[in-house]
Amino acid sequence: MPRTTASLRLFAAVAALAGASAIAAQAQAGSCPADQVRAGIRASGETMPKDVTDNEIGIVPLATEIKGLDNRRLRLRRLVVQPGGVVPWHSHTDRPAIIITLTGEMTEFRSDCAVGVVHKAGEVSEEKAGVSHWWKNTGKTEAVLFSADIKNDGAPAQADHM
Repeated sequence: MPRTTASLRLFAAVAALAGASAIAAQAQAGSCPADQVRAGIRASGETMPKDVTDNEIGIVPLATEIKGLDNRRLRLRRLVVQPGGVVPWHSHTDRPAIIITLTGEMTEFRSDCAVGVVHKAGEVSEEKAGVSHWWKNTGKTEAVLFSADIKNDGAPAQADHM
């Protein structure tokens, strides 16, 4: 995949922000309050994307990098979510991800939390097996997020957002 100058500048900006966020004590994303954690509290959510753009800006096919990872690729995506926009319900089984909220603010509605979890600019969120959720921009400005995940191209089709 050819790398454009704009993509490289964008990646450098994300890397710089991620480094700064890792140093800051508040870099870890918001989490579900302990008294609100409940397994299976939410079984679904918004199912259609709304006012979100999702651009894949870099990939590494993993089959040639790590034995046993056929049909998988490491990818970096840029998502822009307008106010009121939705990243629909999806699962992270077989697709771990790390997300950084670059600008704006998003609210996550998880399968294991009775309340929405707010993710602010500069925060990093981990998405692992067992996580099903959807996100909504409940703010007044667009939210820009970068997502790095391992995509299994051999898995059954599902919503591919976040």
